[in-house]
Amino acid sequence: MIRFENLTKSFLVQGQRRIVIDNLNATLPTGKSLALLGRNGAGKSTLLRMLAGTMRPDSGRIISDGRISWPVGFGGSFHGDLTGAQNVRFIARIYGVDTDSLLAFVDDFAELGRYFHMPVRSYSSGMKSRLTFGASMGIRFDTYLVDEVTAVGDVSFRRKSRALFAERMRTSSAILVSHEMGQLRAFCDAGIVLADGRISYFDDLEEAIELHHELMQ
Repeated sequence: MIRFENLTKSFLVQGQRRIVIDNLNATLPTGKSLALLGRNGAGKSTLLRMLAGTMRPDSGRIISDGRISWPVGFGGSFHGDLTGAQNVRFIARIYGVDTDSLLAFVDDFAELGRYFHMPVRSYSSGMKSRLTFGASMGIRFDTYLVDEVTAVGDVSFRRKSRALFAERMRTSSAILVSHEMGQLRAFCDAGIVLADGRISYFDDLEEAIELHHELMQ
């Protein structure tokens, strides 16, 4: 269960306050993998970061009874001056998982080669996404926050990422942002549409996609 209570977030844009999340009150059900839909700039990434605890709301709060991942695919999750391996080691300590096991998993999965032991600031955006995806999938979360990450890399890596994500979804749920409707249909069984700072929840994913298409027009 994830519950939003009077959640508000705004940003100062060209001297004016722009509200992205507007006094949001909603409860997301347990055990559902949700497609998060909305126009560009609607606040999807902002909502994911607040769910992960990496961004604070202006007011209100988020309550959850499970463990939530950081936003997979968001390269800013890691410290640029530390190596990929050092970042993973730090994460293992924070989440209380076996350090050696997580290091081995990420090293093998992310396919970074020697860059795994180089500073993250030297990585391309794709390499950062592969590192964050590998580290996140190496830890068992109740809810994974995913932002387009399975589109990263070549065909072989994308296939491997999707297979691993599908395996994780057998025991966990996710909130997934993607512009690929086929990807959402493959992984999600319900949807939420973010518009004008509020969300609409749909048990039927197709209804959420239909509303999203209407808003895009």
